[in-house]
Amino acid sequence: MSKKINITIDGKVCETIEGEYLLNVARANGIFIPAICYLTRCSPTLACRICLVEADGKRVYSCNAKAKDGMVVTTSTEEILEERRAIMEVYDVNHPLQCGVCDQHGECELQNYTLELGVDSQNYAIADTLRETKEWSSVLHYDAGLCIVCERCVTVCKDMIGDSAIKTGRRGGDPVDKAYKETMPKDAYAMWNKLQKSIIVPSNGTEFTNCSDCGECTAVCPVGALTERDFVYKANPWELKTIPATCAHCSSGCHLYYETRFESIDNPKEIIFRVKNEWNFQSLCGAGRFGYDYENRNVKKDKEAFNRAIEAIKKANTIRFSSMITNEEALMLQRLKEKRGIKLFNPEVRPFQRFLEAYAKSSGKSLYGSDYKQIMNESDFVISIGTSLRNDNPNARYAFNNVQKMNKGAGLYFHPVGDTLIPTFGKSIETITHKVGQEELALYLVLDLFAKKDDLPSYLTDYLKSFHETRKKVIKERVMKDVTEIVKDPESGEEKEVKKKVPEMVEKEVEYDHNLLVEALGSNPISFAENFEKMMKRKESFALIVGEDLYGSPQWENLAKLSAMVEKYCNIKLAMIPPKSNALGVALICDLDDEIEGYVVGYNQIGDFTLSALGDGDLDMPAINQQEGTLTTMNKRVVPTNAALEYGGYNLNDIMSAIGLGKTLSVDWTMELPVDKGFQAVAFDDLEDGFLNDGTEIRGYELASIKGRASTAKAKPASQNSILDGEIAYRCNPQRQFNDFTNKAHQIFEEFALYASKEKAKELGERVEVEFENGTLKLDVIVDERMSGEIVAIPDFKASADVYSLFGEHRYANVTLKKV
Repeated sequence: MSKKINITIDGKVCETIEGEYLLNVARANGIFIPAICYLTRCSPTLACRICLVEADGKRVYSCNAKAKDGMVVTTSTEEILEERRAIMEVYDVNHPLQCGVCDQHGECELQNYTLELGVDSQNYAIADTLRETKEWSSVLHYDAGLCIVCERCVTVCKDMIGDSAIKTGRRGGDPVDKAYKETMPKDAYAMWNKLQKSIIVPSNGTEFTNCSDCGECTAVCPVGALTERDFVYKANPWELKTIPATCAHCSSGCHLYYETRFESIDNPKEIIFRVKNEWNFQSLCGAGRFGYDYENRNVKKDKEAFNRAIEAIKKANTIRFSSMITNEEALMLQRLKEKRGIKLFNPEVRPFQRFLEAYAKSSGKSLYGSDYKQIMNESDFVISIGTSLRNDNPNARYAFNNVQKMNKGAGLYFHPVGDTLIPTFGKSIETITHKVGQEELALYLVLDLFAKKDDLPSYLTDYLKSFHETRKKVIKERVMKDVTEIVKDPESGEEKEVKKKVPEMVEKEVEYDHNLLVEALGSNPISFAENFEKMMKRKESFALIVGEDLYGSPQWENLAKLSAMVEKYCNIKLAMIPPKSNALGVALICDLDDEIEGYVVGYNQIGDFTLSALGDGDLDMPAINQQEGTLTTMNKRVVPTNAALEYGGYNLNDIMSAIGLGKTLSVDWTMELPVDKGFQAVAFDDLEDGFLNDGTEIRGYELASIKGRASTAKAKPASQNSILDGEIAYRCNPQRQFNDFTNKAHQIFEEFALYASKEKAKELGERVEVEFENGTLKLDVIVDERMSGEIVAIPDFKASADVYSLFGEHRYANVTLKKV
């Protein structure tokens, strides 16, 4: 653990940890140091150099200089100000004077720092260079003429997102006149030379980025160079109204701001123009940034439809619903179960709920012990089992990548579907592509590698010993061999014998520990052992991420028990990925049933009568971006979200009121969220939102983990019964698609289709019929360039396709694939 120290910045004593960057210490303590290129959670690039300060009398860059106990820092001297002003003058050379129509006008850091540093004249000049505007992808617009090459976009794409899709490239500008070297500050001169040479380009050598279209590069851009294609010249930033909210598309529950305005002069109705985020503290994926316009539009109260809904609820045997609901709505559904005996069916959440309950029974606590912010901040070794990191949850992927980049980390990635992106996150990553159904073996391997054997129950020690054999292998070893040479004396000419030692490589047979667990999982035990030894060097803090593959597995109960044992015996922090949207909230609030019975009311799901926020049901409901309420994130926080757009129809609380169970407002349910499940009795309007300067999240509150008595039941040996062979389909969505609401958004383009590796797609052709045990799907075939292997992926984001019924609880299924 890093020790706490005190440093002094501009006379203010600041407590921090040893080794923290000075710029971060200043920001956390409300002390302003200008910086254009630096991002709080990423590595420094030293691209802009205006964060120059004096530390103990020496000039350093605060983004790159680390805090030492007793250090005295001065953020501004006349010499430093002169350097900063010169740098800003250089940035302003040939920068287009189109501020009035620029999409960043009013929020532009180039404008802000030019004014802040008092740049009111121009002493430098150079011939401009043609820099063409590019459309990098379906959502990314790059105007090289506005680019100041701060490299924020490059850094966030590499260190946070993990795509590494862009880099600096050749600009072809004129060299700076060397005469300037004698007349201008040295940092300004060096930065100008770099600026003349560089622009930002896709790293794959084409004109298009091979990336996940998250748009985080547009968020961090300090000027108007990188913007969303859909926003270019559409609205002025100062016209937009900002509404803090929470993204509900996946279980990350990211903080965001909806920016709204009237649609046009002809149409005064407000629409969402774009989404922004606090990028220094939290990143957004492409669904959160571009999947915002899923509201249920132009809805009015339909009294007849409402009355039919009341009758449907009264005769309902089951309510089938998605996890794209607020905690308050989940509590209303639970009340319907308690008061009217209605079954609650949610196939997205029920397997996770059972898994969480089994984990709680084994661990003696209701919630997993870690979260993804803790993993990013503290861990230097992260393990992932049972989740397709690239597809399932963006922030879990970002955490895995960020550990490699920022914490000099290492990682183990276990999954049946090959993914060529994961190994690019770092040099110390071992990917193990095992068979479907071998997740128990993966967890046993983690116990074998990380647990102190003396701490384990004897039955586990004996079981793990059975996977080890002493075998022999031939190695090459460098030895020093005695040789005799005849050497002639240069003066006397006499020959004499000289003995000396020379190196020689010899083969040698040695014994080694052969790990059958590694072998069973499809890897080479010898190379794995060698790599693992290197990966473990100087590693101190370990984390395990487990995901949805485990929750629906036929061995889910044993997998939950093994996950708890890894957390207990291995000194490994455990974090789970709730499978969908508000899955953790639903799992804690609702008593879910395993089967559908009788007359079904669907809430954003198919049913005999459907309540829908998608505009395609029997009674309209508000979408999440039209509601106030709370969501429960995978970081175990209960966070508020606000309505960005108006809604004119009925909501679930209106139905509850009609049958005598409602409240005045939907958010009046917030106070009644179950305290015995870790919630707090806090009114919605009393919930805080946002972050502090040091990055501390103050949104809502953290769930309490309820402690109980841990079970002493033994874990079972790894089962062979769950292993699948043959043609296999995997229930998995493409990046940016999570549900019908992302599919409704006009900037989310990923199709409902079968996804396969390039080789598998070539074998299958353009369209296939997928035969399951209990049904079929006809799907187009799309190549996923990152996939490898024979397993194909089938999405579940369309409720109408009822993919959950085809797969059952498990994410994997044996199928027959026929060309159509």
